[in-house]
Amino acid sequence: MVLFELTLVLLLIAVALTALSRRVQVPYPSLLALAGVAIAFVPGVPTIEIDPELALALFIAPVLLDAAYDTSLRDLNRYKVPLVLLALGAVLFTTATVALAGWAMAGLPIAAAIALGAIVAPPDAVAASAVLGQFKVPHRITAILQGESLLNDATALLIYRMAISAAAGSILLSSAVPMILLSTLGSLAAGYLLGRLSLMTLGRIEDPASGTVVQFAGTFGVWILADRIGLSAIITIVVYAMTIARTAPRRMPARNRISSYSVWETAVFVLNVLAFVLMGLQARTIVGRLAGQGQTDAFVLAGTVLAIVIVSRFVWVLGCGAIIRWFDRFGVADRQRDAPSFRGGVLIGWCGMRGLVTLAAAFALPAEFPARDPIVLAAFTVVLGTLVLQGMSLKPLLRLLNLNPDETVDREVAQARVVVMQAALDILSGKTSDAAAAVREQYAAQRKIAKNPDDAQAATEYDRLRLYAIKSQRDALEELRRNETIGDEAYHRLEEEIDWTELAASPPGRFQPLNT
Repeated sequence: MVLFELTLVLLLIAVALTALSRRVQVPYPSLLALAGVAIAFVPGVPTIEIDPELALALFIAPVLLDAAYDTSLRDLNRYKVPLVLLALGAVLFTTATVALAGWAMAGLPIAAAIALGAIVAPPDAVAASAVLGQFKVPHRITAILQGESLLNDATALLIYRMAISAAAGSILLSSAVPMILLSTLGSLAAGYLLGRLSLMTLGRIEDPASGTVVQFAGTFGVWILADRIGLSAIITIVVYAMTIARTAPRRMPARNRISSYSVWETAVFVLNVLAFVLMGLQARTIVGRLAGQGQTDAFVLAGTVLAIVIVSRFVWVLGCGAIIRWFDRFGVADRQRDAPSFRGGVLIGWCGMRGLVTLAAAFALPAEFPARDPIVLAAFTVVLGTLVLQGMSLKPLLRLLNLNPDETVDREVAQARVVVMQAALDILSGKTSDAAAAVREQYAAQRKIAKNPDDAQAATEYDRLRLYAIKSQRDALEELRRNETIGDEAYHRLEEEIDWTELAASPPGRFQPLNT
């Protein structure tokens, strides 16, 4: 009961911290990380240990699916050069530098040092996107960071799994490459086939709650199945998610889709909260077990790894960007649209905050793994240090860099809106009823507003007036229920209709409705 009550209190605290993060424009994981550390100093808080075999499935599977579902295949193809350099090259470079330091400084076995490098190698785009979205940075940068966050998880976790197997003596170097190739090909095929099977199932479910349950069960089921048959659960879940992402929105009813998005967003938020709570509780236990010189050495290793992680990313990002731009100057390769500017490279280099994936990989280390406590403490230090140091300073850095605002997505939305409105008008052109005329008039008005994407004031005023009218509708509907003209069933049906209209008229975070 104490644990349940503590969880409720921590979730409410996390909600308050999230509201505070929006006000001060810092990533909410940064505040969660500080709260996790604070928990370690609270007397009487129970010690919680998580099963290592459960950690990856519980934390990584939903997060990978959520990230893969939102990843644009167009952007992956358009920015493939920087994505490969970051998701593969930067991960390998960071893993190698951290592993070398762990082996040379702390005397870690090679496999344990590589595991440490793989744990701290992948950045988390969630922390950065919370701030970047408020500044309209170039779309190229946000697309690269989001794509990197998905692909580098797969790279790092594959290295991580191999290092753990090597430490246990269950993998030989001579068999590693054939095993990886076979596992990768099998995972690609399994992810696609399971994704197609999921599409067939989801298309037949009309109840939102049932659909969401099937999605969660399918996600964990795919991870467990891939893990049990010796495939890469990471690659399988990524391919599975990207397969259903291209078709599921068209096959799912609108009510199911909106409900699903809300539940997944909440689930990822709760997983972040639980991970940072566990981080604080386990850090306290680990520090207690490390005494004397061992504790000092562990903290020195943790601080060194944190510095290496930050510096190595800067060196790699700025170095690769300079090389690509140098080739462009001589016309050796036409990569100008791929290579970020120097200022863009500085921003990408600084957006190297570590988060949930690093925490989950640390939790998942077997209890008997060599030097587990110093490795886990170093991983926690990297997460806390990058989120606080880089996350808290991201807003001032954006102002200092003064990147040109990017309205690429806004222009694409306006262009697509004209096309979809015209499609509605075309299909209704043969209808002659009064109802059809009224619907055509509504679509024609929306198309007229959308046709001029440069007139942002007109679009804003149009939506403000719609929200202003909706407020009056809600007041009238409330009065009808209050004076018992209608019952609750009729009230809730009309309330849902008004809700859908309000959603269409209020893009997230854009403006508030008129009050007069």
